Amino acid sequence: MKILTDCAADMPNEELQTYDITQVPLWIQFPDGEVNSADLSADEFYDRLEALYPLIPSTAQPSSGFFAEVYRNLAEVDKEILSIHISSGLSGTIDAARMGREQANAQAMINIWDTLTLSGGERFQVLAAALASKAGWTMEAIEQRLSEIRARTEVLYTLDTLEYLARGGRIGRVQALAGALLNIKPIIGVDHNDGKYNTLAKSRTIPRALKNIADQLQSIYIDTPLWITVMHGRFAEQAETLAQELRGRMHVARLEILRISPVLGVHTGPGIVGAAVVPMHLFEDI
Repeated sequence: MKILTDCAADMPNEELQTYDITQVPLWIQFPDGEVNSADLSADEFYDRLEALYPLIPSTAQPSSGFFAEVYRNLAEVDKEILSIHISSGLSGTIDAARMGREQANAQAMINIWDTLTLSGGERFQVLAAALASKAGWTMEAIEQRLSEIRARTEVLYTLDTLEYLARGGRIGRVQALAGALLNIKPIIGVDHNDGKYNTLAKSRTIPRALKNIADQLQSIYIDTPLWITVMHGRFAEQAETLAQELRGRMHVARLEILRISPVLGVHTGPGIVGAAVVPMHLFEDI
């Protein structure tokens, strides 16, 4: 089985290589041209983003034709393909994948999975699929486990400013916080039902917002060993603060700090920090 995902899963290159995961790019459209987001390091991207401000670049998903070509190439290696993607509530990527599957005509079994999340939450599902595939699980068993992980994963983050979401037209359900309230630090989650953003709480400072994230997670996961991935744009000190807060309050089985991919940072700016959390027992038998 071949596992395919997109770069919104925020997977380090070493993981992609170790688990033989194929990643399709999402594109960043700067005024001077389009860039494959995978070709930019996080710091290179944020340097360009800050130099461009107040202009905001846009993003673009892979075309259906691009997916079709990738599926045909993968089918030459393995006829069973699991294509795992960013929430359909946040991106049209999965629609392009479905159209690409029809165009590929690859005589392969291509299953497309909607993670209903992004970033570290998406990464958990991709890693689980890759591990289970290597362990010889069937497609049906893998999708059942992904469904369980999807239901039990939380992705929460806060932003130093809502300017980037507002200028990029991505406020959506957090629009009530726009305008005069741009200094508010929202706690934003991803709805399990439709995979769209929801504002769960709000604070007036980043330190208070980090404690709010920990409060939210502590109320959900009670005495459960957890795998926690703290994510940030260019907010390393705040990421470490959040990590320490979670270590002190949660039953942490594994914790790492990773960077958010440039294609997601377009909409948030560098001042983003948050966490993806999943119960560890969902990985113990893979």
